[in-house]
Amino acid sequence: MSRLNTQYLGLDLASPVIAGSSGISMSLDKVKTLVDSGVGAIVLKSVFEEEINRKAWTMESAAENYPEADYILAYTKNKSLDNYLEHIVQVKKTGVPVIASVSCLSSKEWINFTKLIESAGADALELNMFFLPLDKEQKGGKYENAYFEIADKVVSAIKIPVSVKIGPAFTNILNVVWEFYLRKVKGVTMFNKFYEPGIDIGKLEIVSSEVLSKPSDLRQSLRWVAIVSAKIPQIEISASTGILDGTAAVKQLLAGAKTVQMASALYQNGPAYVATVNTFISEWMEKNGFKSVDDFRGKLNYSKISNPELYERSQFMKYFSNKN
Repeated sequence: MSRLNTQYLGLDLASPVIAGSSGISMSLDKVKTLVDSGVGAIVLKSVFEEEINRKAWTMESAAENYPEADYILAYTKNKSLDNYLEHIVQVKKTGVPVIASVSCLSSKEWINFTKLIESAGADALELNMFFLPLDKEQKGGKYENAYFEIADKVVSAIKIPVSVKIGPAFTNILNVVWEFYLRKVKGVTMFNKFYEPGIDIGKLEIVSSEVLSKPSDLRQSLRWVAIVSAKIPQIEISASTGILDGTAAVKQLLAGAKTVQMASALYQNGPAYVATVNTFISEWMEKNGFKSVDDFRGKLNYSKISNPELYERSQFMKYFSNKN
């Protein structure tokens, strides 16, 4: 069989297929199935700053008439974080590379926690950040600087490699990734799948839109994986969202991704599905004469194809001009 081993963030991986951040990674039984199925690495479910703070505030509010309120607030936060750190220790025992994930809104309280993540044995850290621009008087650069500030402080605080999970809603994605690279960020995950609101017209309520990825979601990141991998080869890309089978994984690797992350596919098919995807990639490599993932990675990225304008085009001129 073709060799699937590769490297990502300086880590040796048995496969370019990574279990993306999800609740699956919080079950040790499912983690063991992922490992047995040949997963390259596991990104743990994000620990959310606002979720921990909300729990703490709830406890503080309930205990506000008691002198122990400050203690309860601190205990609630520390208990949530301690559980996460202990889970890192347990997952690490399986022998698979462990990438912790933190969803943070500020750089103040999280610097010390990222140090604890490192001490617990995490091999890398994925920063999961998104700031919704709600101030009509605030220029976009102000929001982007918030990303850079957090990344800068986290990278300076720990020695393990740091990646940043970003969304597509930037005016200039290339510049954003370049700024991360200048701050010694080792990789970017493209792209995050965010919670998006929907509307139930029967109940007249705001509800969640679709949670799981669709195959069509792949198109959103494929273009930018191909462009960023060509324009900024110094930073490593982990493709995410819409990677539901082996075909999608191969496409992203051809576009230039170092690794691919799967979450929705694992929810739908179970953690053992990683073995199916690995088999598909391996058989495709053998069929096409590739002995390693490096042999074909980026073979169809922006700089490798004869007509890079294919990645630049944003309108369906040719497609619709041929339709009656």
